[in-house]
Amino acid sequence: MKRYQLKRDFRGVKKGSCFYLVVESEYIGIKEYVVRTQDFSRRMIISEREMEKYFIRMT
Repeated sequence: MKRYQLKRDFRGVKKGSCFYLVVESEYIGIKEYVVRTQDFSRRMIISEREMEKYFIRMT
């Protein structure tokens, strides 16, 4: 699974929190992502624009 980290606070989650990318989907040019916290307690569905603005890929 790909890991991402928050660049800044987002939807009540603190900057620096780690997430796993669970699902990536595209329908008629609109991309959506489902990310979950490291402990899998929280799930968020986010747009491509939100992914670029708030998340950074961890290696």
